[in-house]
Amino acid sequence: MCKKCGKPILVTEIFRTTTCPDCGADLHSCVNCKYYSKNSHFDCRETIEEPVVDKENANFCDFYSVNPTPFKTDDKSAQVLARSKAEALFGSPVESNSLSGKDEAKNAFNSLFGN
Repeated sequence: MCKKCGKPILVTEIFRTTTCPDCGADLHSCVNCKYYSKNSHFDCRETIEEPVVDKENANFCDFYSVNPTPFKTDDKSAQVLARSKAEALFGSPVESNSLSGKDEAKNAFNSLFGN
């Protein structure tokens, strides 16, 4: 699955110059590799000796293997669920009215001193 566009990779052999037929992204890159892991040493679960600086573009890594599992998307459902649980626990956030802080301060001043 291409990390950039999310489409399945149907190419059987991936070389350094192979690109995604849908979006044109380099496929022989760290972000498309099954060993890529942000929490690992040099962001790789293999024992590489030098870090690959550019993780999104093609590289010469001998350990490269296509990642067969789908990537996590930037799905907001977890965030929405957490927000709704927080609102249920603490109540809805305070709605901001149409007045800015400056206007509110001016109105409060005028009501105190009758201007």
